[in-house]
Amino acid sequence: MELQPAPINHGIVFRRVDLLDGPVEVPAHVDNVVDDRLGTTIGNAAGVRVATIEHLMAALSGCGIDNATVEIHGPEVPVMDGSAAPFVFLIECAGILPQSAPRRLIEVIRPVSVGSDSVSADLLPGSGFSVGLSIDFDSPAIGQQAFRLRLANGAFKSELSRSRTFGFAHEVEHLRKAGLARGGSLDNAVVVSGDQILNEDGLRYDDECVRHKVLDCVGDLYLAGGQVLGHFEGCRSGHATNHEILRKLFADQRNWRYRTADADELAGARLERVYA
Repeated sequence: MELQPAPINHGIVFRRVDLLDGPVEVPAHVDNVVDDRLGTTIGNAAGVRVATIEHLMAALSGCGIDNATVEIHGPEVPVMDGSAAPFVFLIECAGILPQSAPRRLIEVIRPVSVGSDSVSADLLPGSGFSVGLSIDFDSPAIGQQAFRLRLANGAFKSELSRSRTFGFAHEVEHLRKAGLARGGSLDNAVVVSGDQILNEDGLRYDDECVRHKVLDCVGDLYLAGGQVLGHFEGCRSGHATNHEILRKLFADQRNWRYRTADADELAGARLERVYA
C-alpha cells in the first residue's frame, strides 16, 4: 500500500492496482460501504472491494488529511499491529502539505439517532468534533468501559492511535470457517480468553478495548467525506451502527450542512482525551 498526495477536493480515494483489467478507484464514502462484519469494507458495483479501511481512515482523520490516494495491491489494507499508530508514523515521516483552500466540514445541525435499548448511537450538534462511547462485555477482562474525547490540539497519537483491535479466543475457529480473521494473531490483535489477556505484553492501556472502539468510530465517521463537526455518543456501537448514523444524517438535508473551518477548527487535526 502507498499513500499518495492528491489535489484539493479529491477526498480520500482507494485505488486497486492489482487487477488484470487495470486500476479501479473506490472513494472512501459511506455510500460505498458493502460489508461491516469485523471491519469496514468499501466497494463498487463491479464487485471491486477494499477491506479493513477503518484504522487507516482514523489515522487520516487524526492527522487532518483531507485529500489522498491510497494505492493498494490487494483487497485489504495491511493490518500492521492492529492499531492506527503505524499509519500515523508513516504520515508524519512523509510530512503534511497545506493546501490553498479552507477545510470543508460537515456540520451536524439537527440531532439524529439510531439503534435500540442495547445498541445505540446519536449525532448531535456541537462545537468541534467529540466522541463518547461505552462498551459492556461479559468477559471479566473487559467488562464495562467508557471513553470520551474531543477534537482539539491534543493527544490522538499517544492516547488513542496505539489501541489495538481485540477479539475472543473462542470465536477464532468460527470466524475462520466464515472466511474472516484469517490473518489475525497475537501480533496484530488483543486476544481475550475469559478473564485473561493472552498477549505476552498485556494491554497498552487499561481501557485499550474501548479506546479501540473509539478509534474505529473516528475512522468510520470519516466516511462522511470530510470531518464531522458535532458530537457522537454511542452505546455498544460498532461498524454497522457507525455507518447507519451517517446514512441517517445524510438522509435529510435539514440535518447537516457544509461549512468552512475557522482558525480553531483548522488547528484541531488531532484528538484530545477529555475523560474516561
